[in-house]
Amino acid sequence: MGGEQFEQKEETQGSPELLQSLRSKATELLLREEWEESIQLYTKFIDLSRIQITNLAGSDPDSIHKLKKSLCLALCNRAEARARLHHSSEAMRDCEQALEIENTHFKTLLCKGKVLLGLSKYSSALECFKTAQLDPQASESVTVYMEKCKKLEFQAKTGAFDLSDWILSGFRGIAPELAEFIGSVEIKKSEASGRGLFATKNIVVGTLILVTKGVATERGILGSEESGEKAQMVMWKNFVEEVTKSVRRCDRTRRLVSSLSTGEEEEKLEIPDISLFRPEEASETCGEDLDMEKLLSILDVNSLVEDAVSAKVLGKNKEYYGVGLWTLASFMNHSCLPNARRVHVGDYAVVHASRDIKAGEEITFAYFDVLSSPLEKRKEMAESWGFSCGCNRCKFESLLSVANQEIREFEMGLERGVDAGNAVYTVEEGMKRWKVKGKDKGLLRASYWGVYEEVYNSERLMRRWGRKVPTMEVVVDSVSDVIGSDERLLKMLVEGMKQKKNGGCSSSSIAEMERIMKLGKGVYGKVVSKKKAMKTLLGLE
Repeated sequence: MGGEQFEQKEETQGSPELLQSLRSKATELLLREEWEESIQLYTKFIDLSRIQITNLAGSDPDSIHKLKKSLCLALCNRAEARARLHHSSEAMRDCEQALEIENTHFKTLLCKGKVLLGLSKYSSALECFKTAQLDPQASESVTVYMEKCKKLEFQAKTGAFDLSDWILSGFRGIAPELAEFIGSVEIKKSEASGRGLFATKNIVVGTLILVTKGVATERGILGSEESGEKAQMVMWKNFVEEVTKSVRRCDRTRRLVSSLSTGEEEEKLEIPDISLFRPEEASETCGEDLDMEKLLSILDVNSLVEDAVSAKVLGKNKEYYGVGLWTLASFMNHSCLPNARRVHVGDYAVVHASRDIKAGEEITFAYFDVLSSPLEKRKEMAESWGFSCGCNRCKFESLLSVANQEIREFEMGLERGVDAGNAVYTVEEGMKRWKVKGKDKGLLRASYWGVYEEVYNSERLMRRWGRKVPTMEVVVDSVSDVIGSDERLLKMLVEGMKQKKNGGCSSSSIAEMERIMKLGKGVYGKVVSKKKAMKTLLGLE
């Protein structure tokens, strides 16, 4: 913009008049929030000021002192503009250079603190705000930032999150800001595929595993099938553009995204240390350059849809469709025996245990519906995702199917359509003959959940088959025990309780409510700590 006209003033380059004119115009652009243009003029001013300081070295201390003060402010203002454009790495470099000139410069400390806060470096940000607070210019806003840092730092260290009040408010206002958190996990080589996330200690159902902010997210409302497909294509294009901007703007983001798989040569991939994903511990070294072809491969393999079978979106219109990239969550592989789910809150993915997890066990999601999906159907879905599942459930059902012609005939009958009550009875009696015991019963019940659900939801079928099949509670317990909590299992229990109340039963048993609350923790996690909030989500309030 205005930079070109100054190129013509070679004879006055570096003169006080030119520097003053540059600084005034740059500041005007900054106040008008024309960030790119202000950066250009501040850069010109900064370069000329440094030349002047070098030329005056040893001859005019007063002039050098004034120039350095102006240089410090210009670096701070350029950092502010770069921060507004989310150019975090460049903004941080400007702040560091400004503080080398004046280490207690109030405005720079404030800017640096806000940039660090945006990078989830809470303790480092807090130190900046503490120093800034000592300045006479400090206002109440500095105290507000300090309290925010303390709150987020506590969350990041303890995992003590609670969304209950937001839920009870009816999700009013914007989604609460969360800290990034990493629990007792590590990245190791996975037997399932490439690398995976593993528990380093026993994790109880509902316990928070990690909270991670999306590199980028894109959301929209989908219309009819045809218009919905077009909308998804537009959203994907926008999403790719946002991720591309993010990796260019921030060194740390580029490094994290570079660590993700492209889907090729999985066995040769480096196993990153979990500290790479902890904002406070991460170094400022740059990641490898990402060409568009590699970036597209990474996004194709690692991006997640928000409202998925293993996820729940809070505080958002159900018609919204969202896609995003959450780097650490991308290391979680698929299993037909998943043990984790996620809740999406704003731009954050909150991952928790959907059943009890043992130390050393891999933490997994279900990439597709593993409830009411027999082996062959799951094989087809896995193939569409580009992998073959070798979990214990698939191995068990594969061996059972090979050994029992009866199972193959039963599944063919399901495809043709059979009486659901008779189908459930056949499975239960068959398991006795096939010597299926213990948790293995839950595996087959999960695969044929559709017919169980039909029976338990039908008064007619329950009158006919109720005495010949297990109770709904027994089946739900056995299924959730192996595939973790699922919203449909939870809904079944809740509806059962409501029917009892409608039928004249004035109060539910303690055992029933405990069963529902435990499943609720598996679906939503312990971040919903208040019973009233959980009951609100379950429609029991």
